[in-house]
Amino acid sequence: MILETKTLGNILAATITQPEANLTNAEQFKHEMLTLINEGNLRIALNFAQVSYIDSSFLGAMVSSLKYALGKGGEIYLTDLKKDITELLRLIRMDKVFKVYDSINNVPAA
Repeated sequence: MILETKTLGNILAATITQPEANLTNAEQFKHEMLTLINEGNLRIALNFAQVSYIDSSFLGAMVSSLKYALGKGGEIYLTDLKKDITELLRLIRMDKVFKVYDSINNVPAA
């Protein structure tokens, strides 16, 4: 399992437990995300507190998961990003694709 989850109100908090989000775990991440969405979790906050590195294959899995969630009327939020990852997302304009928050506590209620 790449994700550890817990429910916080109407949001599913999913913590990525791997320090590197890369090609070796991108497919497993995508599978877990699609499973969570199919189980009816339409508001998912991905906690990146433990992640210090992310590559393009994992970003692709994130975008695929977001597209799938949006198609079902859901949303995926990114929280607790380290400075380097935040800067990367800004550089490639992914901060315009995903809703990014400093903390799970800052994700607005529905």
